[in-house]
Amino acid sequence: MEDKALFNEEHTYDADSLETIGEGVFRTLRALGEDPNREGLVKTPERVAKAMLFLTQGYAQDAGQILRSAVFEESYDEMILVKDIEIYSMCEHHMVPFFGKAHVAYIPNGRIVGLSKIPRVVDVFARRLQVQERLTIQIRDAIEETLRPQGVAVVIEATHLCMVMRGVQKQNSVTTTSSMSGPFLDNTHTRAEFMRLINHGS
Repeated sequence: MEDKALFNEEHTYDADSLETIGEGVFRTLRALGEDPNREGLVKTPERVAKAMLFLTQGYAQDAGQILRSAVFEESYDEMILVKDIEIYSMCEHHMVPFFGKAHVAYIPNGRIVGLSKIPRVVDVFARRLQVQERLTIQIRDAIEETLRPQGVAVVIEATHLCMVMRGVQKQNSVTTTSSMSGPFLDNTHTRAEFMRLINHGS
């Protein structure tokens, strides 16, 4: 079944989704003891609804299709790394943001992809309700399934506001996750080179 587009690049939104989310925000404001009809909050339900649809637009996007749109035959067989890709996502447990950077590498097996497509694939999965562990694996799997490279490596470093603003309230904590395949997993030297490259200059 084809996903219904809740948001598109022209900043138009699905009216039913806007109404449903807005009604929920209105009730939430009232439950918090606020007056949703006061001047500063009158348009808040609509604003929050639009923000939520923007921040979760990845549900309506296909990572494989994005990658397939720019695949090229090429004999290059060394590591290709795109590092320090900004990530902004939302924790599915508390629906508060987590943010940081992703480092994505692959070793081609006869095919390469346009470099701009890798950050776009990261965004497809980041713009959903997420846990960092799943996000890391989804990025790896999308590249692996579409390009069929020799191997893929993904490392994500992120700060979670559910830890910073609530819970343990540890402001300087950073969570690191990784997912690797092929030579990145089996070859110590390849993995070491990847880690050296992503840490160089940090």
